[in-house]
Amino acid sequence: MARADRLLRLLTALRHLPQPVTAARLAEETGVSLRTLYRDIAGLRAGGALIDGAAGLGYTLTEDPALPPQMFTRIEVEALVLGLGEVRQMGDPALARAAEGAAAKIIATLPDRVQRQAAHAVSRSARFERRAVSPHVGLLRQASWDEQAVDVTYRDLQGALTERRLWPLSLVWFDRALMLLAFCTLRQDYRRFHLDRMEEVRLSEESFRPRRVALLRDYLAAVAPGLNGGPARPGG
Repeated sequence: MARADRLLRLLTALRHLPQPVTAARLAEETGVSLRTLYRDIAGLRAGGALIDGAAGLGYTLTEDPALPPQMFTRIEVEALVLGLGEVRQMGDPALARAAEGAAAKIIATLPDRVQRQAAHAVSRSARFERRAVSPHVGLLRQASWDEQAVDVTYRDLQGALTERRLWPLSLVWFDRALMLLAFCTLRQDYRRFHLDRMEEVRLSEESFRPRRVALLRDYLAAVAPGLNGGPARPGG
């Protein structure tokens, strides 16, 4: 592993793990020997990271040079804790891990007083029933990022299977469903598709770059009422 990647992984571990973190725990988390771990701690310190502690005592990341200082009001801290907590509860595993990582990175840049506010925030997110997340969500998210068309085997409202080529534009978490907003090349129109009705999703070789931003803007302008309970065009 390249040294830069190793140091980034070490910083991430210091942000995530309960502090102070023992050298043995950090070495296990980053997959290096204790000797290499001590060298990497010294390297981070030389780069400007303020890391308190020593071998046998554990380490605490007090100041992280990788991120600029942040200042939030108390209500903004509450919003961050609640919003990222909700993503951890409702997102797919990759998104949930990303929310946890984002929270750790943001909180690591805060002054001590604001860090304590985040640790003891009033607002929390908890779900007693977590709906199953479609196995296709990761591929569809990547295809949207890459502006790559996908071929989908889709079960419509009547239960019939159809084959569609879609230009994926956005994933939307509704109250009871996860849906894909897309341009359907079969219908030559915008449609929304339930992910739980997708039997199969395959990445195609067709690119629709650089049209995603403009297409999504037009879609939202045309069907915005449907995203709030009004009429819209489902997959059909």
